[in-house]
Formats: sequence, structure tokens, C-alpha cells
Amino acid sequence: MPRVSEDHLAARRRQILDGARRCFAEYGYDKATVRRLEQTIGLSRGAIFHHFRDKDTLFFALAREDAERMAEVTSSQGLVQVMRDMLAAPDQFDWLATRLEIARKLRNDPVFQQGWAERSAELSAATSDRLRRQKQAGRLRDDVASDVVQCYLDLVLDGLVARLAAGEDPRRLSAVLDLVEVSVRADR
Repeated sequence: MPRVSEDHLAARRRQILDGARRCFAEYGYDKATVRRLEQTIGLSRGAIFHHFRDKDTLFFALAREDAERMAEVTSSQGLVQVMRDMLAAPDQFDWLATRLEIARKLRNDPVFQQGWAERSAELSAATSDRLRRQKQAGRLRDDVASDVVQCYLDLVLDGLVARLAAGEDPRRLSAVLDLVEVSVRADR
């Protein structure tokens, strides 16, 4: 029996993730059925679920990728820059429109809630660390607790995702982000 190379396995995993991202973006979480995942990815369910235990695991792998990428940007440039990146390349984040469905699942599915929290922890930690460093440097307003600023930025992120999903003009949203930045600065 021939052995499959690590490169081949990595390429297959990438194919699955890219196809799943497109499928979730087009159909949403709930309507991205296994059959639709198979059609979009171009592989059988056996091939897909050889790499990912189930649909939730596949979805969380996408969430982890995005959280890692977003955490890296947040750490060096801030969460508002992550949002600006979304405006610059919304097609790379369009699957995040599923966050509206996720909010419903988070209220009703404790297992899903735990998995989502684990995937969101890295971005949350990067945001918290960035805000701490900005406050120490005197660039972040000191009359509001950092956890309140972080919650504010998280709310703006959720709103931005919802607006992008609804087809809002990115130029208008960029002006909103300018306002958000000014509102958290120490020198406002």
C-alpha cells in the first residue's frame, strides 16, 4: 500500500478548509450540509471526515486559522487593523457572516459554546495584551477600564461583520473605524 506524503496530506487538508470556507460563506453554518460540503470541496465525506471528525471540527479549524491570523495582527497593530483588513479584503472573511448563526448556537449548544470559546481565546488574549501595552505607553484612554474597551471593540467587530455580510459599503465602514480609533485614544 503506497504511503501518502505529508505534503499531500497538507494539500488535501488545505483543499478541504478552502472549500469549507466557501461553503459556509455561501450557505451559512446550518445549511452547509455534508452534501453541500462534498460538492463545494469536491471530495467525498469519507475524505473530508478523515481529516476532520465532524462539521463542528471543520468549522472550528477555520475559526482557529482566522483567530491565529487575527491575533497576530492584533498583537502588533491592534484589533481595529484587523477590522480594516476585513474591509480591504472582505472575500477572505466572508464566511464570518455565519457569526449570526453562531450567536444562536452559542445560546443553545453548550458543547459548541465551549469549542467556540477555546477558538476565540487567542484573539481575546492578543487584544487584551495589546490594550495593556497601549495603556502603558499612554496611547489608550485611562478613564475607561481596558476590559470595557475590549468589549467595545468586540462589539464593533461583530457589527462590522454583520454589516459586511449585509453588503454595506466598506468606505463608510472605514469612516466608522476612524471614529472608533479616535474614541479609544488617550489624545482624543
